[in-house]
Amino acid sequence: MQLAAVFLNVIVPVFALVVIGYVAGPRLKLEARTLSRLAYYILVPAFVFNVIGSSEMDATTLGQMVIYILTVVILTGALGFAVAKLLGRSAVMVAAYILVAVFGNVGNFGLPLIEFRYGSEALAPATVYFVVIAMASFAIGVAATSFVRGGSARAALSVLTTPALLALPPALLVSGLDIQVPLAISRIVGLLAAAMVPIMLLSLGVQLATGSGLHVSLDVVAASSVRLIGGPLIAAMLAIPFGITGLERSAGIIQAGMPAAVFSSIIAFEYDCVPEFVTSTVLVSTLASVFTLTVLLSIV
Repeated sequence: MQLAAVFLNVIVPVFALVVIGYVAGPRLKLEARTLSRLAYYILVPAFVFNVIGSSEMDATTLGQMVIYILTVVILTGALGFAVAKLLGRSAVMVAAYILVAVFGNVGNFGLPLIEFRYGSEALAPATVYFVVIAMASFAIGVAATSFVRGGSARAALSVLTTPALLALPPALLVSGLDIQVPLAISRIVGLLAAAMVPIMLLSLGVQLATGSGLHVSLDVVAASSVRLIGGPLIAAMLAIPFGITGLERSAGIIQAGMPAAVFSSIIAFEYDCVPEFVTSTVLVSTLASVFTLTVLLSIV
């Protein structure tokens, strides 16, 4: 009954929007890039400011959460590296494994799933994890792929100027100093923030519809397992020594178990890092997450 309730009330609403985007995208000639850029530059920073600015997390808890989730991302990437090496894969393939391992879909999937499962009070820690994971995975993923392809790892440093991260300092300032944001601005930001989740889910469906199809292989299954199973196991084990409990623990484990993000395939294409494998892993891990996330959300 618990599994059925989680599947029906948490998983189905999220995947329904992805399916709508998948079906409507080609028929309405929707541009995934336009939707993604809208979310990336406008909706995501508004969401970060809206959620973090109204949260009441203390500096000590915030610091613990940041170090905790950074460690989870690094160790998940190390697990991807180890699995690829054990399978005897080439340097380029190893980089692709690392890219998939660190780049979870913590925005499109993570935020709405956590809110539906644990309530709006869980959005603050989930958003902190979202920002930190996005920054860390971008830096690690670009560094790994550019290293084997001779590209410039300086691209990873551009993470410091991403809109979501730029919205974080003023949000922390508003929260820490208990600053009253003018009502008009608060409502504008709130409206934009409310649009983020549905737009990102629809965008994910549109992006998946433009893929090259489903190609399952040993590498795809192995990389998907690192992402969907290895990540949350690492997060669960590290929660105790890092002193992470309550909603912060639940949100961290769930975010660590998200499927591979579509953005990882964009980086793979940019650096010619076996993009077919990465794209297939994104699709397979997304489909498999219907089952893994149902179980994970039921037991965490």
